[in-house]
Amino acid sequence: MRGRILSVLALVVTVGEQESVVLARPGTPITAGVVVIHEGNGISPQLLRVCQRLAGEGYAAIAPDLFFRSGGTGASDFTTQMKAMDTGETAADLAESARVLRDLGAARVGVTGFCMGGRQTYRAAVTTTTFDAAVGFYGAGIPEELGAPNCPTLLFFGDDDPYVPAADIDVVKAHHPDTVVYAGAGHGFFRDGSDSYDEAAAVDAWDRLRRHFSTHLR
Repeated sequence: MRGRILSVLALVVTVGEQESVVLARPGTPITAGVVVIHEGNGISPQLLRVCQRLAGEGYAAIAPDLFFRSGGTGASDFTTQMKAMDTGETAADLAESARVLRDLGAARVGVTGFCMGGRQTYRAAVTTTTFDAAVGFYGAGIPEELGAPNCPTLLFFGDDDPYVPAADIDVVKAHHPDTVVYAGAGHGFFRDGSDSYDEAAAVDAWDRLRRHFSTHLR
């Protein structure tokens, strides 16, 4: 693994075949970690801030660029890059990222993701045993993959999301009653610095994420 400094907390590193992997390390010994899965637009400044915030909570956080096989974030339009993803390869990439965190000292590893990453988070929780806890944000298409997660899983949605129909949210909530739905929040409500940001929903969701990971990763 090699890297270059992005900020006080974050590096861009190479992990296996993957390029442009963001790694944020806490200032204390690493005992737990979180894999952070990007949105459909790929690695972004917002994702970097999420990794930094997790490091501030004492977690090592790693965010792989799942588009690296199609040229990396921004190499083409996001629809093309999402369609180019292979389910098995993505699962292996996430497992490799989790392995890096464990090699750094993490006894337990969680996963969180946004938009496309929200669905990938749920899929990883249901179809693999890679993670010890999962938190997914506004993942579209989750009703197509409903199952029994292999780790404690928490899901967030906004009820004014044009990409996730209300009927889909109802199906998810019926299957996972602890799913949190924020009134008036839209897609990307956690994306600080954007027009979609909803401060009340984002603050509450972050607090719930912190408590969920503290309970299951510490």
